[in-house]
Amino acid sequence: MLITSAALAALRTGFQTQFQTGFDGVASEYSAIATTVTSTTGLETYGWLGDFPAMREWIGERRKKSLSEKSYQIANRDFEDTVSVPRKHIEDDNLGIYGPVLQGLGQAARENPDRLVFDLLVKGFETACYDGQNFFDAEHPVNDQSVSNMQAGGGVPWFLMDTTRPLKPLIYQQRKAPNFVAKDSENDDAVFNRGEYVYGVDTREAAGFGYWQMAFGSKADLTAANYAAAANAMMAQTNDAGVKLGVKPNLLVVGTANRAKARKIVKALLIDGGDSNIWFEDSELHESRWLA
Repeated sequence: MLITSAALAALRTGFQTQFQTGFDGVASEYSAIATTVTSTTGLETYGWLGDFPAMREWIGERRKKSLSEKSYQIANRDFEDTVSVPRKHIEDDNLGIYGPVLQGLGQAARENPDRLVFDLLVKGFETACYDGQNFFDAEHPVNDQSVSNMQAGGGVPWFLMDTTRPLKPLIYQQRKAPNFVAKDSENDDAVFNRGEYVYGVDTREAAGFGYWQMAFGSKADLTAANYAAAANAMMAQTNDAGVKLGVKPNLLVVGTANRAKARKIVKALLIDGGDSNIWFEDSELHESRWLA
């Protein structure tokens, strides 16, 4: 191929099409458990997380909620993925191998929010949320009492969630959507110094926690009894005034190791002895490829 501006423009268009094909070719998982929030700055503050929404009887003056008492911040992070194409491969029309590479670039950009959200979910047992406790903790302070949204154990974690509300248990924060960039001008340093045409993608995004009341994390064995205990704990929750929150779990989230156990609990019509399974379709099942 004779390298001209027109030829490079056509190559750029082709590579961008391959990138978009890879990006569109895979379904995201994170939206099942995380609400997308558009970010406008490098660091977003979520002061309103300190008060779980609940109506109260209006007696006397309104009770104004302070949205800054318990601030929770999510800092955006920078991500990139880049490939280079040697000039000689373009001159020799040896470009067939780059179609899958550019598609992989697009797929990686699409999957990055999944990685962020599910990685943070697992780290919820050791990472603080808005109240200063770990997201999954036995001592969340509510009206001078400690409330637990976890089961201890040494097994592979599984999670029960209420994802029916406007704010899901986790937050995916997007500052900058994936941006495909081509550095293929003859004046670019990489082209001039090394004979390399560079193509890449970059984003700014992050993941954080929403209301801990909407999620329950367990490292105990995934059994019907532990599933029921987790659901009951979530549904029993109240706010600081003792008002029921109305939380009802609708999604069981598991990884590879717990798939069979989860299916027995919420997908099997009958239990092993042939009796009816009272937890059949009690919640939806999300089997994530991003969890162990």
